[in-house]
Amino acid sequence: MRTLLIVEDDRSLNKGIALTLSQNDLAIVQAYDIATAEKLVSSHEIDLMILDINLPDGSGLDYCEKIRRTSQMPIIFLTANDMEPDIVTGFELGADDYITKPFSLMVLRSRVMAVLRRAENHREDQITLGSLAFDFNKMEYYKSNRPLVLSKTEQKLLKTLVVNSGNILTREQLMDKIWSQEAEFVDENALTVAIKRLRAKIEDDPSSPRYIKTIYGLGYMWAEGKHP
Repeated sequence: MRTLLIVEDDRSLNKGIALTLSQNDLAIVQAYDIATAEKLVSSHEIDLMILDINLPDGSGLDYCEKIRRTSQMPIIFLTANDMEPDIVTGFELGADDYITKPFSLMVLRSRVMAVLRRAENHREDQITLGSLAFDFNKMEYYKSNRPLVLSKTEQKLLKTLVVNSGNILTREQLMDKIWSQEAEFVDENALTVAIKRLRAKIEDDPSSPRYIKTIYGLGYMWAEGKHP
C-alpha cells in the first residue's frame, strides 16, 4: 500500500483530505508543521507528499528545496489564489503539481492519483540491482558506477527482459519485440549474438550468468541476480 503524507496546519482541511484519499487504498499520515513532517519522512517510506506553502514553523517552499537535495518524492503544493509567484517557485524547486485553495477534494484526489501514476511509471524506468543501474527513459546504463555503452538492439533486449523479470520469453517473442519494425526477416542467430554481447557487458561471469538465464528448450529469462 502506498503512503501519503499530508502537511497542512488547517486541521479540518487536513482531516478532510485524509478521509477523501483513504478511500483510494492509500495509507495516510498527517502533520500540521514541518518539524512533524520531517520526523514522519524519516520513519516512513512516503510515496507522495501534499505540502502547504504556509506553515507555522516555516515555508513549504524551503522544505521542498530541502527534500529535493536527497529525494525525488512526488510533492503537490497547496497554495492560496493570490500566490502565483510561489507556484512558479514551487515548480522550479521540483514540485510535481499544485492546487489552489479553495479546491474540490475530488479534484485533489484526481491530481494525487495522476501524480502517483506518473511516479510509478518513472520508477519502472529506473532499475538498480546490485552493481547494475539502468535508466531506460534517459537511456543510461551503469555497472559499478561506470557507464555501459549499449547498442540500440542491446537496449531493446535489456528492457524487454527486465520489464518481464521472472517470466520466460521465447526466442520468437524476443525477436518480435526487438526486430519486428526493422526487417521482414532476421536470422535467429542475431538474437544469440545479441544475448552474448549483452551478457559480456553486464554479467561478472558471462559463462555463468546471474541475470540473463537460458531456459533450455524455452527461451530466456531475467532472473534478478539469483544464482542457480
